[in-house]
Order: sequence, then C-alpha cells, then structure tokens
Amino acid sequence: MRVYIITIFFLIFGLNFVNAQRFGYIDTNYILEKMPDYKKAQDEINQLSVAWEKEIADMDKKIQAMYSALQAEQVLLTDAMRKERTDEIQKKEVELKDYQKKVFGFGGLFFLKKQELTKPIQDKVWDAVDKVAKQKNLHIVFDKAGELTMIYTDPRYDYTDFILDELGLGDPNDEIKN
Repeated sequence: MRVYIITIFFLIFGLNFVNAQRFGYIDTNYILEKMPDYKKAQDEINQLSVAWEKEIADMDKKIQAMYSALQAEQVLLTDAMRKERTDEIQKKEVELKDYQKKVFGFGGLFFLKKQELTKPIQDKVWDAVDKVAKQKNLHIVFDKAGELTMIYTDPRYDYTDFILDELGLGDPNDEIKN
C-alpha cells in the first residue's frame, strides 16, 4: 500500500521534484539492538509477560482442578449443589477471561507497560533522526525495518551509523560514508 502511495506521489509531482529531494534510509531494528536501554526495557517487558502468563496459567489450573473435582463428585451432589459449583466455575472462567483481556488485551497492562518503557527510547531515536536529517539536508528518511519494502539499497544512502553516532552508540572504528 505504501509503495503505491509513494509511486503515485512521484508521478503527481514529476521527476524534477524527485531529483530535487534528498533521500536516505535507516534501520531502526539495528539501532534499537545497539541501545542498552532498549535491551533493558525488552528484558523487563519479557519478565512481566512471563509473570502474567504464569499467573493466568495458575488461574486456569485452579479452574481445571475445580472442574475435575466436580466431575469426580458429581454423583454425590444434589442438583442444587452441582449448579452452585458449575456457576462458581463459570464465574472463575469469566474472571480469567477478564483478567487476560485486562493484561494482554488492546490497551491492556502489557501494552501500557511496553509503551511506557519504549516510548522514551523511541523518542531519542526520532530526535536523532531529525537532527541527522537536518545536518545531512535530507528531505525524506525511510526505515528499512518498517513495512516499506526496499528491493535495493545503496549503502551510501544508509544513515543508520549517523543515528548511532548521534545517540553516542557509534563504533569509533567504523568509517562513516559521506
């Protein structure tokens, strides 16, 4: 979809406009992998996810145990007792589903925590991209890690190392292309 929009954009504004523009690309996945803060945030997110998944699994085990107990004792229970236990199991199942949605659903605790931990890091990257784009007089910067498919990329237009340098994460032994 984006490729079609970009193609239409180029056709509407003509090749002269395109020739006047300066393009570059970066690889945000590579940049984020180099950032210790991002690795730390990912580790924290993974730990929280594992803890929440364990909590949900424990809740599910309790429900399964309640169901097994009901099956084992079903012949000894009156209809009223059986209905009471069935209602209790169903209530626990609803609570489990609600908790799953609260934690892992859209806008849930997992999403909010991930956003809280990664947004400051992403903001640093976007600020560095903005600064490098202005320094290098770039009009458009693509992210090859995004949905936009890049069939071929000339390394001289790769500004990933400049972003890493701006973030203080560049390799001093790398020779940055002009």
